[in-house]
Amino acid sequence: MSGIKILSEILQNKIAAGEVIERPASIVKELVENSIDADSTDIRVDVLKGGKRLIRVSDNGTGMDREDTLLCFQKHATSKITGEDDLFRISTMGFRGEALSSIVSVSKVKLKTAPAGISEGTEIEITGGKVQSVRDVATMGTTLEIRDIFFNVPVRKRFLKTDHTELYHIIDCVTRAAIANPLTGFSLSDAGKKIMSLHPVRTLKERIAQIFGMEFMDGLMEVNLADENTGMSLEGFVSGQGNFRKRRSNQYLFLNGRPIMDISLRHAIYRAYEGVISGDEHPVFLILLNIDPERVDVNVHPSKREVRFLEKERIYDTLLISLRDILRKEVLPGNDTVKALYSYGENKIDSLKVSSGGGVYGIDRPEAVSQRDSETIWLPCNVEKTFLYIGDVFVAYADMDGFCIIDHHAAHERVLYEKFRKGTGVDSCGLLFPVQLRLGAKEYSVLLEYKDMLEKIGFDIDDFGGNTVIVRSIPGVVDQEGL
Repeated sequence: MSGIKILSEILQNKIAAGEVIERPASIVKELVENSIDADSTDIRVDVLKGGKRLIRVSDNGTGMDREDTLLCFQKHATSKITGEDDLFRISTMGFRGEALSSIVSVSKVKLKTAPAGISEGTEIEITGGKVQSVRDVATMGTTLEIRDIFFNVPVRKRFLKTDHTELYHIIDCVTRAAIANPLTGFSLSDAGKKIMSLHPVRTLKERIAQIFGMEFMDGLMEVNLADENTGMSLEGFVSGQGNFRKRRSNQYLFLNGRPIMDISLRHAIYRAYEGVISGDEHPVFLILLNIDPERVDVNVHPSKREVRFLEKERIYDTLLISLRDILRKEVLPGNDTVKALYSYGENKIDSLKVSSGGGVYGIDRPEAVSQRDSETIWLPCNVEKTFLYIGDVFVAYADMDGFCIIDHHAAHERVLYEKFRKGTGVDSCGLLFPVQLRLGAKEYSVLLEYKDMLEKIGFDIDDFGGNTVIVRSIPGVVDQEGL
């Protein structure tokens, strides 16, 4: 008796959903991309409980007639490609015909849609992959409601994170779609509360200012490129002098309107900044690449975040050289900070300062020691008074047990962290003039999630609405000038 069996279609779709649908944000991504492909100029996203309870995506796109409505949830049903050759020149966001069939297999779905210019359309309800009802309705555009994600796959449901975390990923998804499509309006609401509202604009610069604010734009440099050899064009914005981050936030890379993750291109961007940023800093970049679809393969993974380039090395070099030229023109000339960083990278430390008993002494640059025999020499040392200051970062001291180097900023942060963690001795300091801060949608969401915890360590923060907060008090150990 054979032990090999053909899996049922419902089980096949549940397995496929594991690749396509990781979390609520995955559903939002697929539905928003469908709306973009339908030439929508207004896309509205509404969620409940971080998308775990409800995801509703509405648009004013081309819509579907009854026949297409009944077909669209079938596996590998798509209007984007018709033949094998189309796989090598994909210009739409979706094309695999897997997303909707995967979504309906693990959730409860209601679709209302009508062709453009027609007010009478079709409504279909599907639960766990089984059609419950089909009827005629009066509607315009397309509205998809997804409820109770993973209701029939409890193991997957247990892996979902908190409502705030899932909402954060949804905000990131909508933000990326909005950056790549400035001509389209986007809105995002959670439990009826407006998080993002972006009207259509003409340029990428206007869209970035809408999302992040004009102050964010002040630290960026514009990038534009058209390379005939690679068939690549590029537009976007990258960090200018001093506009760097301590973590990899606000880094966006797109290919033909599609958000992608590509280690090679990211490496090219970081290489362009060699000598301009220190090791613990990261550049901001929002880069839109456009390449002939026949020179890239986006049919690599169901998530469509990974791509292959036909001329990967040439594209890498073009991006690297272009960014270096811009940085050389805009940042490098006469910039002492950059020169110092280059010197640091080449180990050109000319002098150090030693503080001993309150005095400061210079130490000449030592001779190269590679040709000399090493020898340990013990010298008398006054541990209490002898310290070595290296730049503005490190403090070093020596005793008979060895040599110690301390990052005094990190040490100070650790002391503060221990105080915060133990809840001992952290005083709150009221601000004479409360500070109003306008945040990005993602940062605003994170702040609200941790607002109670911040108040326990000395912050007094009011939600002003519209991604804006008012800071009235801060911990006494926080420098007010940094606000």
